[in-house]
This record gives sequence, C-alpha cells and structure tokens, in this order.
Amino acid sequence: MGNESNGTLQKVISDPRTVVYIDMADQHLERIGYTEHGRKHAEFVSQRAAYILEKLGFPDKSVRLAAIAGYLHDLGNLISRTNHGFSSAFLAKDILDENNFSIEDTATIMSAVGNHEDDGGEITNEITAAIIIGDKTHVHRSRVRNRNFISFDIHDRVNYAVTESRIDVDSAAKQIILNLAIDTGISEVVEYFEIFLSRMLLCKRAAEYLGTKFSMFINNVKLI
Repeated sequence: MGNESNGTLQKVISDPRTVVYIDMADQHLERIGYTEHGRKHAEFVSQRAAYILEKLGFPDKSVRLAAIAGYLHDLGNLISRTNHGFSSAFLAKDILDENNFSIEDTATIMSAVGNHEDDGGEITNEITAAIIIGDKTHVHRSRVRNRNFISFDIHDRVNYAVTESRIDVDSAAKQIILNLAIDTGISEVVEYFEIFLSRMLLCKRAAEYLGTKFSMFINNVKLI
C-alpha cells in the first residue's frame, strides 16, 4: 500500500464491520449498565473532534483523521470495557486497511484511538487530543437508557441532569470552552465533578497539547 490514503469517513461508517462492532459493543455496555455508546455517540465524538481541529486551523488531513478516529474510538467495548482503547485500535486496523488508508494514516488513527482513555493514555498528536475532548465532554440526558428515575445511579442522574452540552472554540483567544446546562433539581453540580473530574483534567491536558486553554461553564458560571 502506498503513502496516499483513499479512505474516507463514509467508507468507514458504512463498512459492515464498523456497524456490527459498534452495535454489539453498545449492547455489551447496555447489559452492564452503561450509558449509550453506540452510533450516536460515535457520530458525536467524530463531529466534535473534527470541529475542534477545524476551528483551530489544523490541516484538512488532521480534521479528516480526527473524524475517523472519533467514530472508531469505542469499538473495543465489544471485547471488554477494560483496556477498550487498545482493543479498539486493533479492531480499527483491519477496517482501515480494507478501506484504502495509507500505513501512516492507519498508524495515526490507531495511536489516537489507543490513547483516548484516562488510564495511562498519552497525548502525542492532535488527533488524540481532539477525540479525548470530544469523548469526555459528551455528557447529556439523551445518553441515558434507563428512564426509571427511582433506579438512577449517580451516572444516570448526572447525565440526565445535563440538558445542554456545547463546545465553543475561540481560535483567537486560544480557548476551548465547554458549556453545560445542568438541572440542579435532578443533580447537584458537585456530583458532576465527583464522577467526571478526572475526565475534565484530561480535557485540560488535551487542550494544552493543542496550544489552548480548556474552560468549563455550568449554568453560565465558570468552574474551570
């Protein structure tokens, strides 16, 4: 295979392996009580990662690879939630190889996917940084499967309390801003940090890698 990639995001999305792996990974997580990690989450992370790099003026190729890595980042949940970043990277390899991605682009996507978690992952390129922010900021009530409020655990409660989640990128000020609206009648703001503090710190590291600062507003109050 040469150094030029002919692979596209649409080819990856429509590949039968991508469809089956994501759907079965999501089924696995549903059975063990996790929020939605299916095609909607994959599309969200893909779009948000690409948006961040595009707004910051990164090359079109980086934007394209971030979109693809974002879509494939959770395939490994099919095998196990534990170390799913690593297994996602290896599952992605065959899909990328079969869809005419260059060796270099395949390696870049594998590296980004394999390092998107906060349990030992390292940020060594802009693709990784972008999908980390895209993934870790996806908190919203639409991801909650369990609609029985009485049986909500803290993760369900916090996600369900988030009625708006928006990322703003100010390239001039070099800032990435997460804006959340939280219904405090459902979950107190402190509960968000109780379960997501490590993720927000990882977003801060990722933003710094991109040469920006990560800020966070909840109900129009700056908290980071």
